[in-house]
Amino acid sequence: MTCSIGIYVFDDVEVLDVSGLYEVFTCATRIGAQAMPDAPPFRVRTIGRTSALLRARAGLTVFPEADFASVGIDVLIVPGGVIDAELDRLDVTAWIARIARDCELVAAIGTGAFLLTQAGLLNGQQVAAHPPIVASTSRFPELQIEGKRHLAQNGAVVAAGGGTAGIDLALHLVERLAGRKLAQATTRYLDYAWVGEESDRHG
Repeated sequence: MTCSIGIYVFDDVEVLDVSGLYEVFTCATRIGAQAMPDAPPFRVRTIGRTSALLRARAGLTVFPEADFASVGIDVLIVPGGVIDAELDRLDVTAWIARIARDCELVAAIGTGAFLLTQAGLLNGQQVAAHPPIVASTSRFPELQIEGKRHLAQNGAVVAAGGGTAGIDLALHLVERLAGRKLAQATTRYLDYAWVGEESDRHG
């Protein structure tokens, strides 16, 4: 059965958070489809508030593949970036809270954890450390910072640090949703050193 992955995109989203996730899931899908061509493991889409063109950090333009009105997904991932405007949009918070109720898993990278917190999904729970997270936690004192890990698991919610931690998060989700063998094959294909492959898996 194909798992539908939705990556929320917005103006000033962190490019690596989106592109790293997208590459891991599409690569895993190509590898998995070799064994099961009729049931690829993942379908990954970007989701925006609307379908209008967005401009990520550093100027990369992104056209969302779906919007709030049209999407239905199994896993929601909220990347980091400059999220001040997103935190002020009540429809974003309401959408995250609503769609998360029907998702198997919800995850965030870096400052994306603040959006999950505002939606009521990370209150009093752990997030992985990253300088922007640590510097901004005064706004969300209920968060618990895990200073030495890339991933912090809270049941059906996972919060990763920033930078390449988003790639580690995606590999963690591939393993969790489709098995360790596919995650390892994807890692080899990408020629990537999967940080915390053991410790984060059991965190």
